[in-house]
Amino acid sequence: MECSRRVRRVRPDRYDAPTLLDELFTGQAPFVAYATVAVLTFTTYTFGGLLREQVCTYMCPWPRIQAAMLDEHSLTVTYNDWRGEPRTRHTKRALQEGKTVGDCCYCNACVAVRPMGIDIRDGQQLECITCALCIDACDGVMQKLGREKGLISYTTLSDYDANMALSGAKRINQEGDLVWDTSEVRPIALHEPVEKRQSSVAHTSLKTFIRPRTLIYIAIWSLCGLALLAALFLRDRLDINVRHDRNPLFVMLSDGSVRNGYEIKILNMKAPPRIFELHLRNLEGGQMNLAGEAQTKWTKLIIAVKPDQLRQIKVFVTVPRENIRLGRKKFEFYVKEIKRAEQATYTAHFEAPRT
Repeated sequence: MECSRRVRRVRPDRYDAPTLLDELFTGQAPFVAYATVAVLTFTTYTFGGLLREQVCTYMCPWPRIQAAMLDEHSLTVTYNDWRGEPRTRHTKRALQEGKTVGDCCYCNACVAVRPMGIDIRDGQQLECITCALCIDACDGVMQKLGREKGLISYTTLSDYDANMALSGAKRINQEGDLVWDTSEVRPIALHEPVEKRQSSVAHTSLKTFIRPRTLIYIAIWSLCGLALLAALFLRDRLDINVRHDRNPLFVMLSDGSVRNGYEIKILNMKAPPRIFELHLRNLEGGQMNLAGEAQTKWTKLIIAVKPDQLRQIKVFVTVPRENIRLGRKKFEFYVKEIKRAEQATYTAHFEAPRT
């Protein structure tokens, strides 16, 4: 009989998803739930429907992070000028006139598919999100024209520079930066068998990935991953939080004992229901009772908590007159699962008259 009184059901402090969804549509959810849905709806529509790519360009930190991590040996989406220049829409006519032409046919398929609306043929740009849609679009066009794929491809800056030098392009000073002049490019990817230019054209190899910089990155990310896994598997599945009543801090009872009120929250982070014992530590003579049960005091309480839920109870702690110490005293609420070793503690304060 006493046990049933100790585990009196209280309203949980948090909602599960099905309960919250039902209350949202029936108009019974708290105001904060509707406010959260409204704010998320507004921001999603604003960012995704109105600002669109401006969010990626000016608000997202990823382009800056990516730029800081890249070097001349990093793979990036690149338009290979040494193969595509000079561009023309009329390849056959240009060849008949004896002109040098590249593989780029000015179809603009690479521009049409890019969500950021940039032209990869203008070089590396901050707005590029490395979606690689331009690679697929260009490969499709090259396949229809009977030309080799890879006009736009993943390559490194060092390979790109080597192939540009091989094509006859020269560096020029443009606003203080050395850039490649593509007007004198002789396409080295055309009119020659792949086997013949295999030894001269730079290609991505395993060395691109296995080098000190990438190994350091792998080690750092691996350590972060292991730390997260350790925190996940070693985390406590039981938590207790205690909040002392603010007003009044304590109550003097008629027999001279002092009583403090506490709001205790016990969180069960496991799938099965669990039963816990709640004890007091370092508080001589201290006894507990649940709100509404002032006549029954206990040195420990039995608390049942449902699966993956938080149980909130109101507990009064009473110390007899002969055990009272003036002022504030530290003690602990100690909660332990029955028949198991898992436990948790919370350091609280017991308030008493200072004089």
